[in-house]
Amino acid sequence: MIIYDEPLYRPPSEANSLIIQATLGCSHNRCTFCTMYKSKSYTQRSLSDIFTEIESSASYGSIRRVFLADGDAMALDTGSLLEILGKLRSTFPGLQRISIYANPGNLLKKTEVELKSLSAAGLTLLYLGIESGSDIILKKINKGALRTHHQEAITKAMTCGIDVSATIITGLGGRELWREHIEQSAALVSSAAPTFLSTLSLMISPESRKEFTSAFEGGFTEQTDEGMLEEEKLLISLIKPERNIIFRSNHASNALALRGILPADREKLILKIDQALKGEIETRPEWMRGL
Repeated sequence: MIIYDEPLYRPPSEANSLIIQATLGCSHNRCTFCTMYKSKSYTQRSLSDIFTEIESSASYGSIRRVFLADGDAMALDTGSLLEILGKLRSTFPGLQRISIYANPGNLLKKTEVELKSLSAAGLTLLYLGIESGSDIILKKINKGALRTHHQEAITKAMTCGIDVSATIITGLGGRELWREHIEQSAALVSSAAPTFLSTLSLMISPESRKEFTSAFEGGFTEQTDEGMLEEEKLLISLIKPERNIIFRSNHASNALALRGILPADREKLILKIDQALKGEIETRPEWMRGL
């Protein structure tokens, strides 16, 4: 039985995955919009503890997907990651996917040889929080990476055989910088063309509000639900990738769940947003939303 070090987070698509905490917390942990790991100090767990948890999970039955937590297990050295991947594959012969959160900085520290070795060992998918394609906003939220870093990280991972699921946060520029936020995000996504793209909605916690808003010298006015739907509509309309992107907005923070392929399903997705804006279809009530 695994006893997790709470809080524990995972992407929506990992709902049925076995979660193994290879690290605790986040190696960056300075993004002003995020309080997910503020209660933790970043720690790299011992391989012996990780292996014990993997072995104890063998009794769970057929395990097909594993997600390596916490916020940035990619910060581990390649040798340790390879040992973890090997242990997972030997313990779960039916394993089909191993995924991981990745900070662009730590991803870029890995050489192509290292990333290809991780891919060959079974690492198939990494989740990368772009948040915004605007350098102005990335600096304000203290992301620790700029647009070029995200572009290079996505390209590097995919060139080495690892799929990338990227995220954009609607509302992150407020009403003052929303167009800058969306136009630059669409340009980055169009250029990098990650395998998957997801959106989630900005939710500012009371404890982070002052730090977050103080970086917006001209003021920060939160977007309404309608404003964030308009942002998503513009984002979808502007993304023009050279290869298909699987698009999802099924995060619990979003007012409207969407799914499709870009660019093929562009008009269908925009139509659904328009229906929501007109009140023709219901959106998720605020009390049902969360991180």
